Amino acid sequence: MSDQERYDLDAYLDRIGWKGERRADLATLRGVHLAHSLALPFENLDPVRGSAPSLDPADLMAKMVRGRRGGYCYEHNALLRLALEALGFRVTPLAGRVVLGAEGEPGSRPRTHAMLRVEVAGEPWPYLADVGFGAVGALLQPVPLVAGTEYEGAGRRHRLAPLPHEGPLELWELQARDRRTGEWTGQYAFTQEPFSAPDLEVFNWFVATHPRSPFTRRPYLQRPLPDGRHLSLAGPLLTETHTDGTVTSRDLANETEARQLVEELFGIAVPAGVTLLG
Repeated sequence: MSDQERYDLDAYLDRIGWKGERRADLATLRGVHLAHSLALPFENLDPVRGSAPSLDPADLMAKMVRGRRGGYCYEHNALLRLALEALGFRVTPLAGRVVLGAEGEPGSRPRTHAMLRVEVAGEPWPYLADVGFGAVGALLQPVPLVAGTEYEGAGRRHRLAPLPHEGPLELWELQARDRRTGEWTGQYAFTQEPFSAPDLEVFNWFVATHPRSPFTRRPYLQRPLPDGRHLSLAGPLLTETHTDGTVTSRDLANETEARQLVEELFGIAVPAGVTLLG
């Protein structure tokens, strides 16, 4: 049975609340990308409880579409890829090195983030799509793969900056503009080298099981809200980034409060065996 035969486009579009056209055009790509970003939160609760999330289409449907769960980059972008291919887009998986919070050169970290290159008929360039980057600087809508131009999408501003490199492929960095300071901050660096499903399976297993991976140590949850705010939970610290870029944070008092807020604010049913506050 093929991936598409184990995938239900109708159920996915209903889950994200997309009522628009089902065409392989730019408006649909932007609309589905935004709807997915707002409906399905980022979370790493499976790695926290010691298991690597399945990327099988049927398992993604059961967890993220029919279940009250989110996922992290490999799950989110695998699910989006299935949807876009069902709609008629040509999609290529990419992999990048997270530079947000890193010191040193872009190559100081391995490629542990997955994103998508999407070709749109009639458009002069492909688009970078990514619904699985758990940060306030994440894309809410795709951006053209063109360096040096600033783009606005759902209230967030991004650009792609070329980086010095020694390899045969261009190296780009996705940068997000801080709403409060106006400064540009690198999110991840990548080339357009295509990756296949077996590559992503290896990356997924490494990130979900390696003892030094941050995703195995404590829960990380992220959710952009329709009004432009962004919620984040890292261990006991609940952070809200407001539309003007200001940030407010507070520590959750206990496990009971944490589970209640995760279900109410992030829309996630916390699975058995997960302790949110450690």
